[in-house]
Amino acid sequence: MIVENLFLCCYRCVKWNSVWSVTFQINFGVRQGSVLSPYLFALYLDDLGTLIDLANGCYVILYADDILLLFPSVTYLERLLYLCENELAWLDMTININKKLSLR
Repeated sequence: MIVENLFLCCYRCVKWNSVWSVTFQINFGVRQGSVLSPYLFALYLDDLGTLIDLANGCYVILYADDILLLFPSVTYLERLLYLCENELAWLDMTININKKLSLR
């Protein structure tokens, strides 16, 4: 009940220089600035790390409210993304593909 109330009816506004925006409600996502949020995120997504095959050089790293996928090839990336998408769908979550994609 305490954790539920922590994330219920969250409102925020943005400050730019000395001007404040209109207050708006946040309905989803990790609560930024809370010391509990990274712990809850890692706990909620703990099973995600067990889906991968470490022998193939694929890794899932959970940090704060981000997921980092490391892979040796595009083929392994596709497999890892598929596994992650299925697990996240089961948790009623999705991958934000617009956030960042870095191939090196």
